[in-house]
Amino acid sequence: MIFDVEMETLPRDELEALQLTRLKRLVDKVYHNVPFYRHAFDEAGVRPEDICRLSDLSRLPFTEKRDMRNNYPFGLFAVPKDNVVRIHASSGTTGRATVVGYTARDVKNWAKLMARSFVAAGATRRDIVHNAYGYGLFTGGLGAHYGAEELGAAIVPISGGSTRRQVGLLHDFGPTIICCTPSYALFLCETAEEMGVDFKSLPLRVGIFGAEPWTDIMRREIENKLDIKAIDIYGLSEIMGPGVGIECIEAQSGPHLMEDHFLVEVIDPETGEQLPYGETGELVITTLTKEAQPLIRYRTRDITSLDPTPCRCGRTFLRMKRVTGRTDDMLIIRGVNVFPSQIETLLLETEGVAPHYQIFIKREGNLDTMEIQVEIDDKLFNDQIKTLQRLENKIQTNIKEFLGVTTKVKLVEPRSIERSLGKAKRVVDLRNQGA
Repeated sequence: MIFDVEMETLPRDELEALQLTRLKRLVDKVYHNVPFYRHAFDEAGVRPEDICRLSDLSRLPFTEKRDMRNNYPFGLFAVPKDNVVRIHASSGTTGRATVVGYTARDVKNWAKLMARSFVAAGATRRDIVHNAYGYGLFTGGLGAHYGAEELGAAIVPISGGSTRRQVGLLHDFGPTIICCTPSYALFLCETAEEMGVDFKSLPLRVGIFGAEPWTDIMRREIENKLDIKAIDIYGLSEIMGPGVGIECIEAQSGPHLMEDHFLVEVIDPETGEQLPYGETGELVITTLTKEAQPLIRYRTRDITSLDPTPCRCGRTFLRMKRVTGRTDDMLIIRGVNVFPSQIETLLLETEGVAPHYQIFIKREGNLDTMEIQVEIDDKLFNDQIKTLQRLENKIQTNIKEFLGVTTKVKLVEPRSIERSLGKAKRVVDLRNQGA
């Protein structure tokens, strides 16, 4: 099923013509209404009338998260504040919050894109959606909420936290779709087991998971434990929130990006040069229809590639490969570049360990060291120490062979690593704490 057949199956030439029309309108708007962009365009030596083809996109300057923070709170708004009906913001844990504004039309478009996303995941108006994404300034909860209502499905706005209560409602209300982070889905399943609730006996059939990187191995783990289809949704607060892209249930081979609203490209994160389809780099997004706070060539820091091959679902939008990490999450250990997702893949391929781990980065003398704490499976908990030591050595060897970095692996008791009610905290950097 497709929610908006006309737009989601638009032939590529017609789609690109629409994108160009919207890009020209966007560039003219931000140049005349946002001082930051007018200055950035002038510095780059480009004016709105210079944008004649989609390929001219590369002439425009990038926007980065620091630009949003430097213009805090409303410096990037392109409309009068009277026209803004919603304001979201990041937590601001690494500095000033990044603020995002929406007009009434922005909110309506967002709801429609999320309705598209639900339908792509196999949802219908007959479904009940258990929404465990956080409500509030975080965009996840309200984004999914408005999309489910736009589709006509019933929604349970449980938000994050109160995990045991959530398990009870999953059992009592019988929702058919769950929305949350993938790590929280596993935590829910773990809690259900403690409560004597069998997830496989519930009516759940689809999970829509996002807000943190996850691997195909974790997908299989979730699908096996919950007996559902696990769908990858992509979005980020700065652009809109969830619904920028989503996998179709037919293929589950990477999110289709909503290209009538977002112009996407992949660049070399070092040089800023555009890369051809299929090459891995940093995803960059231009918002084609946002009114309150449009962004030109926003550097997402997400590492992926774009896939133009036709999909059997019939949608003509590009697909993006699963995000393998972020340029700002990359760890450099003794000159070796390592992404947490690479470590996760190796851990989850190892029999005997649970899908819960943390990476601790420390400094000993002038050298950075990495220790990985990973929970062992309940079945191995009472095994002999020698058996566990062999497992530790096996993981250390695999990481050294496949990633080229020496680590210390420490197996810890089941359920000893703190569970997150939102995004899982995988990396603990102790280098500036004297540890």
